[in-house]
Amino acid sequence: MPCDGFSCKRVVENRYARNKAPHGDTILPMNAFWNSFETFLGLGLEPKDLTFVQISVRGIIVFLATLIMVRLGHKRSLAHKTPFDAVLLVILASVLSRAINGSAAFFATLGGGVVLVVLHRIFAHLAYYSHGFGILVKGKPDTIVRDGECDFPVMRRNHVSTHDLEEDMRLSAHTDDLSKIRVARVERSGDISFIKNNLTHATHLTYETGDS
Repeated sequence: MPCDGFSCKRVVENRYARNKAPHGDTILPMNAFWNSFETFLGLGLEPKDLTFVQISVRGIIVFLATLIMVRLGHKRSLAHKTPFDAVLLVILASVLSRAINGSAAFFATLGGGVVLVVLHRIFAHLAYYSHGFGILVKGKPDTIVRDGECDFPVMRRNHVSTHDLEEDMRLSAHTDDLSKIRVARVERSGDISFIKNNLTHATHLTYETGDS
């Protein structure tokens, strides 16, 4: 049906209005939901203005997010096996605590935590394939006792006194006789590991064999 310019313009405007209405109906509820969410979490408020409920909800969300981050990482990072693992947990805790107390942007802080976990996982992956890179980020063990003799310069470099060595011998090796220790090492985690010699056991076996 032919129409003049004014009529065609009105038809186009009516169609545009009908198409725009559902879009506007969708945006309004989303805006209302986001405004309620902002109020619920206290987004944009100063830390001193946060309520007990807002801080509690923030803590719950950060707890769940941290649990997911840790699951994305690996189990050894929770065991503080090396300073490399401990650094992740210390920094991650420091960063995410700011999301709870409101001293930093909430979602940006959660994103920063994810970046730290991913970076740690990438470094661990590289350390698995590159021994040199593993030594760089995790360190290497040092031998402080060999065949019952202490290496005092290495002990001094690792800040291990003879009293520290004797204490770990009693707790880990269950002996206070240094001559029974074949090798003792300060591991990358900072713990001291012991390997006993088998001299006593071998002598005992020889004695029994001779009797028979």
